[in-house]
Amino acid sequence: MRRQLFAVVMTLALLGGCATQKPSGRMEDVIEAHATVTAVDLPQRRVTLKGEQGTDIVVEASDQVRNLDQIKVGDQVIISYTEALAWQVKPADQGAPGVSTETGMTRAKPGDKPGGKVDRSVTVTATISAIDLDKGTVTLTGPGGGLHTFKARDPANLRKVKVGDLVDIVYSEAVAISVRPVAKQ
Repeated sequence: MRRQLFAVVMTLALLGGCATQKPSGRMEDVIEAHATVTAVDLPQRRVTLKGEQGTDIVVEASDQVRNLDQIKVGDQVIISYTEALAWQVKPADQGAPGVSTETGMTRAKPGDKPGGKVDRSVTVTATISAIDLDKGTVTLTGPGGGLHTFKARDPANLRKVKVGDLVDIVYSEAVAISVRPVAKQ
């Protein structure tokens, strides 16, 4: 279901107003939350946070979390979630249909406040198999052979592509957590 939703969202945006030779673009959404450390239990590796709405949550830090002993009551925790969709139409001779996934992780350096980032991206390369200028639609054939027809946001961009062109669609998401010391008064 998520893959189908992803395909629909990406293709709806696919041919949205771009001035380049072949259409491309990117959409991104970032959600950020802040919390304050209200308690630290190092032996149990638990940190209690008070969220922006005043709700307490207890977080159990895995052994992967470095420098837990650097967290102090009053520190600010910032959690950022980023979700992005990007697309690029390219000539057929510049790739092949397929799916690839990349993941990454960064952690705090020893001695720094705990923090890090986990990210993942999925790239789907599909083939433009039909274009209907009258209806303003494009049909993509996915790597598995499935056909999906979509209405272009900017039908004028349909004149910039041709049957056989490839579309790289990249969905990425990342979660980053940082801890900032309480400000000195």
